[in-house]
Amino acid sequence: MPTKVLMAAQVVAGIMLIVFGSNKFFGFLSMAAPAAEMGAFLGALFATGYMFKIIAIVEILAGLAFVLNRCVALMAVVLMPVMLNAFLAHLFLDPSGIGGASILLVLTVVIMYGHKDRYRDILRA
Repeated sequence: MPTKVLMAAQVVAGIMLIVFGSNKFFGFLSMAAPAAEMGAFLGALFATGYMFKIIAIVEILAGLAFVLNRCVALMAVVLMPVMLNAFLAHLFLDPSGIGGASILLVLTVVIMYGHKDRYRDILRA
């Protein structure tokens, strides 16, 4: 994969992750009201007292890693379950808000593919 394409994917994903992760702490973006099912799901995550904070921290750290081009392969692996869950939650609970989650999931896959050589040793059978 061309380095410029990979870096562009990393920077775009990194900025989006930093913004959305920071928004979980500071609430500076106004979001549309979610569907009732998604609202119940998000309410349950928030009620745990820690899940939103962990998700936000993972997003911010992955975003910083992507933008700074440090530990990218590791952070992509850590981020993938978060992005997959966000995509599936929107797919099944609130399809109208699936855009951002779809973009970030695709960018995460592109980033992982761009760093596939780093996963070779752990995926050897």
